[in-house]
Order: sequence, then structure tokens, then C-alpha cells
Amino acid sequence: MPMGGSLEAINIWALADGDGWTIVDTGLRTTETAAAWRQAFASTLADRPVRRIIVTHLHPDHSGMAGWLTQKQPAQLWMTRLEYLTLRVLASYTGQEAPEEAIRFYQTVGWEEDALDHYRARFGDFGKMLYPLPDSFRALEDGQRLIIGDREWVIAIGKGHSPEHALLHCPEMKLLISGDQILPEISSNVSVQPLEPEADPLTHWLETLEAIRQKVPDDVLVLPAHGKPFHGLHARIGALIDGHEAALARLLTLVETPKRAIDVFPALFKRQIDRTVLGLATGESLAHLACLRNRRLVTDELDAVGTRWWHACPTS
Repeated sequence: MPMGGSLEAINIWALADGDGWTIVDTGLRTTETAAAWRQAFASTLADRPVRRIIVTHLHPDHSGMAGWLTQKQPAQLWMTRLEYLTLRVLASYTGQEAPEEAIRFYQTVGWEEDALDHYRARFGDFGKMLYPLPDSFRALEDGQRLIIGDREWVIAIGKGHSPEHALLHCPEMKLLISGDQILPEISSNVSVQPLEPEADPLTHWLETLEAIRQKVPDDVLVLPAHGKPFHGLHARIGALIDGHEAALARLLTLVETPKRAIDVFPALFKRQIDRTVLGLATGESLAHLACLRNRRLVTDELDAVGTRWWHACPTS
């Protein structure tokens, strides 16, 4: 399904399910995506009904068309509980002013007033990228087994990129639908957000990647949300973990002198950070700093004007 921007598209998976289909992920809410779905119904899906919609996680490129599809098809929405409920919360912000807690959150990291104004102007846009969700859903849980068609799929949960991301593993077919948790070429954004300012999502990300490596055999074909299917799951997980550990080491060196979250971008990103990606970069920087704090390697404190400074702990 089309997205535009650097990712260009999201991969949607259709699994034969009796006389119809189970669909995994849905695309952004756009007229282009709706047209692509109509074309898919008439061709690839052969006008057979969608019986079940599985959304791997809450981000709009995955959840945006779920409400539209449940209106058009005899389909029920399946998501993990925390993803569904968090998505409802984020969608409820549509049309609202940015909360003062969020403004203070970004002031503490060092944002200037023009960046705050940009955030205020765009606040609430999240809900515009998705159709209203159905008011009921079926909850997915770690280890849950689903029969789709005549095959068994097992749910695995990943955390960090989103609260409770669902992956689908079919041992018989040696397939893993990985969503955004494991991508072939890039590492998904792992961010601290104003909704949970003291979270440590990177620790959860690294822990669940290792858990997936232990649960899912290396011989699967990985079907990611972005990019091409690939083999080599365990090596890719290792590369993702190693990449973040290297970034943490660079960051720890950088904060030997106190830094704000916006000062540590050079340790994590090769590109110039402009305001279009400032929120993502800030969230990712905070996630790495929080991980180091959880390891008792850095401390943080607020100064007299409310700016948060991060500093490496003294070595013994």
C-alpha cells in the first residue's frame, strides 16, 4: 500500500482463510490507499470476503484503514490490548490543543520556541491518518495460537517501537510476519514520548528482540512491513542489537560532559536533524539516555530553568 516519503510503501499480507482472507495490517488513511484496496479486492483477493483484520501495532500506516475495512467487510479487528487502547487514546487528541505537560516535556530537552510552535500546530494530526476504530476488538496475547485457514500461527510480542507489537509465526510454513519490529535495512524508531516521559523503551526493545531470537527458529522467511522479505532472522536481530549497543557506547562517551537530549544527536544520527524529524530524533535520544540510566551509567537532573541535563556517572 502506498505511503509516500522515504518508506514509499507498507507491505500488507493476505492469508487465505477458508472462503475468505485474514489481512495483516491496513495502510494509511488516504484516498490512494482506498483505491489500492479496491483494486486488491477486484484482483488479488478475488472479491472473497475479509474475515479478520490483524493490526500488528498502532502506528497509522498499520492501523489507518482498519476502521474503513471493518465497515466494508464482515471482518473483526484483532490487536494486542495495549496497542488498541493506546491507539484510542492517541486518536482522541484529534482537534485538541497540545497539553501543557507535552510542552514542558519538550522544553526540558532544550527545544526552542519555534520548534514548540511547530509541535503545537501539528498536535492532533495523528488521528487524521486513521479511520475511526471499531468499538470492539479481539485481543492478541503472547504465545496465543491462531488457526488461519488450515495452518497454525503463533503470536509473539515485541516492545519498544510500540507498546505491545504483535508478530505472527507459522512454524509449518517457516514464515514470520515481523511488522516493524524487525526490518531488513533500517532500525525502527524507539522513542520516549510525552505520554510516558519516564519510560525506558529501548531496554524493552533489546530484551524482546533477544526473546524473539530464542523463540523463533532461524530458518524462517521474514515478511517485514517495509522492504523485501529476507532470510537470516538471527543475524538481523544480532545486527540490530549490536547497532544500538554501539550507539549507547558513543552516547556514553559524549555525555562525559553534561548534555541535553538535543545535544546528543551526533552520537546517534548521521543525517542533519531538521524540524520535520526533530520529534523522532528527540524521542530516540531520550530512549537511549533512559537505557543508560537504567544501567546506572548516567544520571540526569533539572537546572534552575527546568532544562534536563544528562551526565555519565563517575567510574570507580
